[in-house]
Amino acid sequence: MVGILLVTHNSLGDSFVDCTRHVLGEVPHNLKVLTVLDGDDPQMKLVEGQALIKQLDAGGGVLILADMFGATPSNIARQLCHTERVMGVAGVNLPMLLRVVCTANKTMPELAKIAVEGGRECIVHMNESN
Repeated sequence: MVGILLVTHNSLGDSFVDCTRHVLGEVPHNLKVLTVLDGDDPQMKLVEGQALIKQLDAGGGVLILADMFGATPSNIARQLCHTERVMGVAGVNLPMLLRVVCTANKTMPELAKIAVEGGRECIVHMNESN
């Protein structure tokens, strides 16, 4: 099973975990959060992220979902992706996360694709008729 690491600003990752608990009734054991606060030392967060990856990797690797490409959390996530058996996707949203946690038995490349597709497909203009 692939581990899932959220790398996000402030309490955003914890909020996603709370929403996941609400929808699924529990928090998957393969889901962890690396919170990046204003003023955090990115090098210390990198070390913390490496430790979380070791905890999460049960043989299938770790998929990192970061909140916003180009910001400090995604920059840390990108550095973590240089580790073998780690892939990353930026722009996490709740539909993306739910699709990934519900299909974590896939391979890491398959999960990365599911994350991107899930994130895109669930962004809709609600006033347009489909």
